[in-house]
Amino acid sequence: MQEQEVEIRVVTSLRDIDAAGWDACACPEAAEGARPDDPFTTYRFLSALEESGSVGAGTGWQPQYLTAYIGDLLIGVAPMYAKSHSQGEYIFDHNWAHAYERAGGRYYPKLQVAVPHTPATGRRLLVRPGFEETGTSALLQGAVQLASNNKISSLHLTFCTREEADRGEALGLMRRKTQQFHWENNDYSSFDGFLASLSSRKRKNIRKERVQAQGFGGTIQTFSGDALLPEHWEAFWVFYQDTGARKWGTPYLTRRFFDIAQDTLRDDMALVMAERDGRWVAGALNFVGAQALYGRYWGCIEHHPCLHFELCYYQAIDIAIARGLSRVEAGAQGEHKLARGYLPRPTWSLHWVGDPGFADAIARYLEAEKDAVDEEISVLTEYGPFRRADVEEQQ
Repeated sequence: MQEQEVEIRVVTSLRDIDAAGWDACACPEAAEGARPDDPFTTYRFLSALEESGSVGAGTGWQPQYLTAYIGDLLIGVAPMYAKSHSQGEYIFDHNWAHAYERAGGRYYPKLQVAVPHTPATGRRLLVRPGFEETGTSALLQGAVQLASNNKISSLHLTFCTREEADRGEALGLMRRKTQQFHWENNDYSSFDGFLASLSSRKRKNIRKERVQAQGFGGTIQTFSGDALLPEHWEAFWVFYQDTGARKWGTPYLTRRFFDIAQDTLRDDMALVMAERDGRWVAGALNFVGAQALYGRYWGCIEHHPCLHFELCYYQAIDIAIARGLSRVEAGAQGEHKLARGYLPRPTWSLHWVGDPGFADAIARYLEAEKDAVDEEISVLTEYGPFRRADVEEQQ
């Protein structure tokens, strides 16, 4: 069966793709009602982005979903977008764009296989079980052919898996190694169990921060599933707007996204909220996968010492331990996460550039960058909060 001809098609709206067919490729483990491994590549999440206007016209993220068929059977899909900028990606290529355009080229539009606005790791080439080799190769080769035929400068697959990076490199794409901070659950039965793995000084610092944060004069609660209510999103939207305006100029997600999330994504979310004097003052939004908790957005309307650390990092650890999750991915950047038990872990992306000379220059850059990233991971891990024996065990 896998030797049959594969047809690659580009679809500009998820409304033209069968939801069950997409999820059969993206999250086959959820067919019997289980939680998806990756909440961000599900049909419901990507559809919420599209239906809310968080991608599409005017956003710089124009859907170009890649699909692979054998006959009438959808065997593979990829969330691909034509990009007119490099915002909301978290794998930075701004310098590449500037260099390319200074040399007289046109870098944008480019093609991006990614989950918009989301630096979470996971599969980007979503293939139905039984068609892994055929589907993955067809999607990769189809994306490159599409870029080449349309004289598009480049193709990028960001925050893909190590296996996808290996496959893409074997097919001639350039691999890029970066890093972000993850907390890993070493079968801890409680937060105190996690603290016991830290050095004495770091353990005391975290306890002090938690006491200080929880003494802000209010209460902290976590809402998920049916416990999430429209009033929570009204408050969180204010927090999110403030953070988005300061970090990106304008928020990536629209207000409509959170209304849709209330209807279709609330079981995939864990919203940590702080309330003081009868009003919500801060919040942190997490998404929940089968194995991982993904910290995404934070905001506040009042500043309280250490409350950011409590809501974003310590409450996330509490949730992961309570749910038996293997890790917390706390998003891109932020060396302040290191002292709170989040260690640097490698992340991967793949890149194709049409111009041979520019591709050669980028390949040399990526090789030097990889060595720097390896050294950074090693040094940061050494400075982590864990006791010496635990550090050696995690390396």
